[in-house]
Amino acid sequence: MKYMYLQALLCLLFTQQLFAQSTEQSAILNVLRQQQQSWNSGNIHAFMQGYWHSDSLSFIGKRGITHGWQQTLDNYLKSYPDTATMGRLQFDILSIDVCSPNAAFVIGKWQLHRQSDKGNTGGHFTLWFKKINKQWVIVADHTS
Repeated sequence: MKYMYLQALLCLLFTQQLFAQSTEQSAILNVLRQQQQSWNSGNIHAFMQGYWHSDSLSFIGKRGITHGWQQTLDNYLKSYPDTATMGRLQFDILSIDVCSPNAAFVIGKWQLHRQSDKGNTGGHFTLWFKKINKQWVIVADHTS
């Protein structure tokens, strides 16, 4: 009988943990959906709301490491000066690993579908999310 209670307690704890992870994964997916929607609306400033608004934000891309939210925004605005260059963004999320209640690691693919002379492009990304002030934000982005 004692083992039955222990099994029930362990099952309940496991179910709670799965539910919490699923809830956090959904919140992270929502950030990424908002970013995709903002990008596809031509609004880079709204897209940037998914990033940690801090000088400690890290963005690693083909030109190296960028530090800070403002510099990352400036780089996006320079690289994507208009909606034709921005194209239509599509994310394909490959995995979300919620490592702790306040940290998660995301792996995915991105594609830009463009009508402009720039053509379509795409690649992969890894994102380190942290929950800061009860909001999931990207604190490090490695996009290639």
